[in-house]
Amino acid sequence: MAKNLQTGARRKARVRRALLSAANGRPRLSVHRSSKQIYAQVIDDAKGVTLASASTLDKDFRAEKKTGADIAAAQAVGKLVAERAAAAGVKDVVFDRGSYIYHGRVKALAEAAREGGLNF
Repeated sequence: MAKNLQTGARRKARVRRALLSAANGRPRLSVHRSSKQIYAQVIDDAKGVTLASASTLDKDFRAEKKTGADIAAAQAVGKLVAERAAAAGVKDVVFDRGSYIYHGRVKALAEAAREGGLNF
């Protein structure tokens, strides 16, 4: 178990290091998923503030969806974070998948965010 945690931490650090060097001042769209929920944040690393966020725990989301652990939920969160980022004046971001592979719910969230108007 400990070895898996170390491997995930190394992968996350490697992805983050590559993103920060390629960001050119753009905010970062960070994704976290658990077995039951999915979360997304648009973070300005220069200022250290979160500009927009959305998750399956939001009241807007919980009223319409039953579960937060499927692709439909990830797509809804992607659209919601794109709307909130646009309201905050953010259009261009870099996608931070963390230690997760670009597949399934992470991919669905990213594609929905692109459809919602975010460029990455």
